[in-house]
Amino acid sequence: MTANVAVETTPEAPLWNDPTQDVGTRVSALIDAMTLEEKIAQLYGVWVGASDEGGEVAPHQHDMEEAVDLDALLPAGLGQLTRPFGTAPVDPALGALSLARTQARIAAANRFGIPALAHEECLAGFATWGATAYPVPLSWGATFDPALIREMAAAIGRDMRSVGVHQGLAPVLDVVRDLRWGRVEEAIGEDPYLVGSIGTAYVQGLQSGGVVATLKHFAGYSASRAGRNLAPVGMGPRERADVLLPPFEMAVREGGAGSVMHAYTDTDGIPSAADEELLTGLLRDTWGFDGTVVADYFGIAFLRILHGVAGDWAEAAGTALRAGVDVELPTVKTFGAPLAEAVAAGRVPEALVDRALRRVLTQKARLGLLDAGWSPVPATLDGADPDDPDALRGTVDLDSPANRELARTVAEEAVVLLANDGTLPLVRPRRIALVGPNGGEPTAVLGCYSFPQHVGVHHPQTPPGIDLPTLHDALRREFPDAEIDVVRGTGVDDGDLSGLAEAVDTARRADVVVAALGDRAGLFGRGTSGEGCDAESLALPGAQQQLLDALLDSGRPVVAVLLSGRPYALGRAADEAAAVVQSFFPGMEGTPALAGVLSGRTNPSGRLPVSVPRGSGGQPATYLGARLAQASDVSNIDPTAAFAFGHGLSYTSFHWDELTVDRPEADTAGEFSLALTVRNMGERHGTEVVQLYLHDPVASVVQPVQRLVGYTRVPLAPGEARRLRVTVPADLASFTGRDGRRVVEPGEVHLRLAASSADVRLTATVTLTGPERHVDHTRRFHARFDQEPSGRAG
Repeated sequence: MTANVAVETTPEAPLWNDPTQDVGTRVSALIDAMTLEEKIAQLYGVWVGASDEGGEVAPHQHDMEEAVDLDALLPAGLGQLTRPFGTAPVDPALGALSLARTQARIAAANRFGIPALAHEECLAGFATWGATAYPVPLSWGATFDPALIREMAAAIGRDMRSVGVHQGLAPVLDVVRDLRWGRVEEAIGEDPYLVGSIGTAYVQGLQSGGVVATLKHFAGYSASRAGRNLAPVGMGPRERADVLLPPFEMAVREGGAGSVMHAYTDTDGIPSAADEELLTGLLRDTWGFDGTVVADYFGIAFLRILHGVAGDWAEAAGTALRAGVDVELPTVKTFGAPLAEAVAAGRVPEALVDRALRRVLTQKARLGLLDAGWSPVPATLDGADPDDPDALRGTVDLDSPANRELARTVAEEAVVLLANDGTLPLVRPRRIALVGPNGGEPTAVLGCYSFPQHVGVHHPQTPPGIDLPTLHDALRREFPDAEIDVVRGTGVDDGDLSGLAEAVDTARRADVVVAALGDRAGLFGRGTSGEGCDAESLALPGAQQQLLDALLDSGRPVVAVLLSGRPYALGRAADEAAAVVQSFFPGMEGTPALAGVLSGRTNPSGRLPVSVPRGSGGQPATYLGARLAQASDVSNIDPTAAFAFGHGLSYTSFHWDELTVDRPEADTAGEFSLALTVRNMGERHGTEVVQLYLHDPVASVVQPVQRLVGYTRVPLAPGEARRLRVTVPADLASFTGRDGRRVVEPGEVHLRLAASSADVRLTATVTLTGPERHVDHTRRFHARFDQEPSGRAG
């Protein structure tokens, strides 16, 4: 790209532009040179949309904001640009050109040449037109494969940075507490260790691509009462400490996350955006986090509008700033004139502005945005001619073959085979009845934060920009010799029963019925899953259960295939279906992945990151229940799941044996050592997922019956055996004690090696000795699994 969009620099660059100097020294010098207005300007963003003609971005208008006058704002500077690629469909190359031109304008308009930091959504891939749509986070959890998710996130990060984006608003580290919550699809699972280990891998991958990861939503958002979005949270400090906070601890300490987003919710009357103990005391002073805390969209204004803890915009700004929020997003509301006036009047100390500013400028310095010679031109436009936008169109590929192959791998590993009577894999079926609302729907594989479902629905005249084969398309390719009859039967949620007779007639003529059921992702009630699409019941939406029951009565084998954002109670099908296959919005390569599992081309290895309920009554229960949460003789309600957390079948069989415990006793500061052998007893390659659960039979406070403390994937050839050695630190037995501190108590502990939370294969009883020991966030988070060959299975 030619230099007319570059920012000119002089040979005598000031200290803050010198990359050879210490970042802290540079930032201090810059802060000292800035006026109050210039300081505050770095603490907010403006919501914009890139131009599809390559011109500068235009401010985006939202019903929660007033119009923004960029000409008036820019002389003081600008902290962030909100979603330049994710607001409307735009060709990636022209979007990059538009962003580059705007960054040049921003830098040229302020005295210090400081560009904005551009952020985007990336919950299931870079949320922009034409970018690869990967599986949703619930599918990441189903892989039980942090290394793969790290690789996926690195690809997403590279694509984002290549067009000029600096920050991604992911991952979601909320631990699922109620399956009725609409954002279950955005979460990784119902277990804090699974969420933390997979989420940390995502952070590491995204940031390896040069993009700042943003942990959200800090903290408690998923624990809202009745699973309602943005509702009050009923939660004690121990649940918060032991279930909801550990994933954030892990991602801060091991992932080095650069940003955190506060939650909308309040806990015990304190909104997260106003919680100084959380955002400063815990996050920064205890955990040592040194990045930026950004507001969830409009979250600071909500302190006045929704929470009623601020009387005006200035008080909302001061409250959030004092708590530890550094950046107002998505646009300027409270951190603009109201904050400036409050500082001038002495209502808010300028030192709080400087504290937030230091964090913002430190991040910009680390991204290279303060360096002399910085250019707004991203790597993907190097050498391009900015005066010929038409020549640029179509030159940037955000959906490369490598991306799609990676998306396919994640989708394949995330497919969970819940039940199978031997019908799967399908062997040369002559006639398949594909029945259900998701059999011919291209977007059935996409979550609510995918670009087509999040933004594209508002632009129906624009094609999705990516290939979205339907399940019908995928089955035709997978079974080219089969006749496939496609019948919708009913809609996802319309309750229409008029098509049931046709569906049953079609089923009776087939060798096998594939029932394609599940969700439609959307926002704020426009879907059955997604943000603001909460469920009153965990029954399948609409008339899908009636359709499924009618198919079961057809006399033909029924394979239920779920394309959904949450698990649903399946009624009779949990026991009577020939097979049940669960896929959580598996992305653009999801239907080929599903077809491969149905045919046996792929041996399924996914495991449930959330339990599948047996009843539809919306029991807000996870497998982490204490003893009183289990089925009992004193209640007529049985909360036992139909399919437990961690469950998943294979087309081969595995045998576990030869458990040895090398260290049955360990000090409360020590570790245990055990080993087992896993054997593939079948005739095809498969991957077993060995899960380690901890059961503490006697503790000073009530504990879950068991909780996941480690896992590993074990790939095995037919007849192969592998010896696993497991080292278990005593730290993994810690919990929050009566005094609010995390403690490891002496006593007996059971280490359960299991294929799921309900399928324990081997148990080692070990003993913690010595004194009670207090631990903190520097504790060891992981058990270590070492694998070594152990010959052939007998």
